[in-house]
Amino acid sequence: MHDDIDLDENCDPNNPRKIRYDDILAASRRIMGSVIRTPCTKAHMSEKLGMEIYLKQEFLQYTGCFKERGVRNTLMLLTEEQKKYGVIAASSGNHAIAMSYHATQLGVPFVVVIPANAAVNKINKCEKLGAKVIMHGANIFEARLHAMGISKEKKMLYVNGYDHPNVIEGQGSIGIEIIEQLPSVDAILVPVGGGSLITGIAIAAKHLKPDTEIYGITTDKTCSMVEALRKNERIKLEIDTTIADGLAVNMVGVNTFYNLKGVVDKMIVVKEDWVARAILHLIEDERYLVEGAGAVPVAAIMAGLFPNLKGKKVVCVLSGGNIGTTVLSRALERGMAAEGRLVKFKVTVNDRPGGMADLCALLAGIGVTVRDCIPERAWVKGDVFSVEIRVICETRGWDHTKEIMEQIKKHFKEYFFQDMSERTDKNAGTRRGPCLAPNPVCMQK
Repeated sequence: MHDDIDLDENCDPNNPRKIRYDDILAASRRIMGSVIRTPCTKAHMSEKLGMEIYLKQEFLQYTGCFKERGVRNTLMLLTEEQKKYGVIAASSGNHAIAMSYHATQLGVPFVVVIPANAAVNKINKCEKLGAKVIMHGANIFEARLHAMGISKEKKMLYVNGYDHPNVIEGQGSIGIEIIEQLPSVDAILVPVGGGSLITGIAIAAKHLKPDTEIYGITTDKTCSMVEALRKNERIKLEIDTTIADGLAVNMVGVNTFYNLKGVVDKMIVVKEDWVARAILHLIEDERYLVEGAGAVPVAAIMAGLFPNLKGKKVVCVLSGGNIGTTVLSRALERGMAAEGRLVKFKVTVNDRPGGMADLCALLAGIGVTVRDCIPERAWVKGDVFSVEIRVICETRGWDHTKEIMEQIKKHFKEYFFQDMSERTDKNAGTRRGPCLAPNPVCMQK
């Protein structure tokens, strides 16, 4: 019974669908005017990162994500009977938001099953855009199973947001646009969750410009595609919390896994700390608000994972911008801490009039902004006329942070700094996935 419910004829492991460029081209023409042809402009951070970086701004879509392309294409290909019964999907957010918007526009009934770990802002958007929302399951795998059961019962079409053939074809329109906007592109970096985005882009770009290098980027917590390729089979990967929730797919798609071999050159895994830093720099340097999943291509470049692309023209697909305020604030603080711009330390000062004032004056004198300052008296050992101050302050970077440490050590006897040693090895904790290119020359320096 479980197998019958779980069977999706459009994503059948025994009959994967071949995705062709002609169908992607047709999809691109079909959705023209219904989705935004997003800009692909040169990044301000290009010079400091040593390559010509162009940012494909999919977060500018009406619902804030590239998912609109595949959704619109799929809905426009529905039969009259399918339009009557409606469509259903399981999604952690972006696919559901895009489907809610375009289904409402086209007058097609839509139900979405959302797992409990989905971002609250994405759930609210679905409801506001007219979808019927059902909360079910601890993760997208459980939500999908429940949605498949409803689709069989209500005769609704289940639309897999990262594996339905028409969805993949719609996402591929981005690849066509990139080649049209930057014909001399050398490489395209694409976020990878279930795989629809990279599969569509890779097939389109390789057809139009075969020497274009295509790299899939994922995080160390969402690397289900990397593990599937490594073991040469689709596997279920347990995914807990992640800053890149848009990539949190437990098992990659049937059609994506089948189609991306030979068109994607390499998979790259980047640590989530770098994603937080990328979100921070995209805001500061580019004035772009991008979610974790959309920031992973820039994160991989910042982490030093592409020495082979120095001086080349590189497009980073910023896939979405639907980041919650809570996650955003945490990402910014994590990014600042990773760069030595947010410092936490403890210092023991004299608990008499002027003791804390001396500390604050010292910090103000070297241009430090104090974020938080908490005195602790009860658990301080020794002198009852001493108080331990826990301080969180903002600096200009590593050099400024070292100046704080030197001044505190000079003027106070007891202190403790968190481990803030500047990382000289930018590649620590990052790794490369399996090479998928038929002629693996892309990574040669």
